[in-house]
Amino acid sequence: MIALLGAAGAIGGSIAGALRAAGRRCRVVGRSRGALEASYGGDPLVEIVTWNPEDPSSVRAACRGADSIVYLVGVDYWKFELHPKLMKQTLDAAIAEKVPRLLLIGTVYPYGLPRTPRVAEDHPRKPHTFKGRMRKAQEDLLLNADAAGRIEGCILRLPDFYGPGVEKSFLHGAIVAAVKGGTANMIGPLDQPHEFVFVPDVGPVVLKLLETPAAFGHVWHFAGAGATTQQALVDEIARQTGRPLKVRVAGKTLLRLSGLFSPMMREMVEMHYLLTEPVIMDDSRLQRLIGPLAKTSYEEGLRRTLRAQKEGFSHAS
Repeated sequence: MIALLGAAGAIGGSIAGALRAAGRRCRVVGRSRGALEASYGGDPLVEIVTWNPEDPSSVRAACRGADSIVYLVGVDYWKFELHPKLMKQTLDAAIAEKVPRLLLIGTVYPYGLPRTPRVAEDHPRKPHTFKGRMRKAQEDLLLNADAAGRIEGCILRLPDFYGPGVEKSFLHGAIVAAVKGGTANMIGPLDQPHEFVFVPDVGPVVLKLLETPAAFGHVWHFAGAGATTQQALVDEIARQTGRPLKVRVAGKTLLRLSGLFSPMMREMVEMHYLLTEPVIMDDSRLQRLIGPLAKTSYEEGLRRTLRAQKEGFSHAS
């Protein structure tokens, strides 16, 4: 039994889909039964469990009987201090329940400013932001537990992502505007190198890592389908829809002003460096471990994302 902690999001759905395709059972764990039922209800291979990730007894119950845990727990962007706390409680619970292994879905935040054009797993972790420090502390708890022999742990770091139904993406505003009309609110600059992973591509990689004993004790990268720019993707959206896309771009100054009214915008200011000094990931090490990585092209990924958005808009209407 593989337990997906924090399974209500898009990455959880991708992993559950890969497990379903392989005929594997899983437990999806989240705060809201309604959200989990909406995504997984009626699937005979899925066990739905609700929890309170801040309650140790609830966390133990969620971990009980699992062979592996995939940790996807999110917090509000203005509550990143919870990341180390929730990871410690989960590790304590998993170890107490004798769960053999835990895989953390991570981010590039712990690296801080990139020192090389492409960032491999051996790049120094020198976060200069509060969010980066909290993510590094989260990682250290898992890596230290693995080194101490308390549990097998590994980390899969992802870049920004997009895909059908993914609302927490830099590209979401452009996708919605392309389908419904109006102006896309985006965060710029749009002309700097960036990369995105197509969410449905993630699940099969996670499944392979869980099945590869040599993966544990290490950090791995799964990059997007190559470096691109947000502007190039906006242009591709316009090409596919056959009409120009109106875009309103917010830079760091406007984020600061918006932050006076929005906690989310306020917290994005310190991470704005990722749009001006981007972390472009090197995942050749992962390819050597598990073989060729299937990556959906941006052209195809946007086509599928736009189609899903149109279908959702039609059903809502």
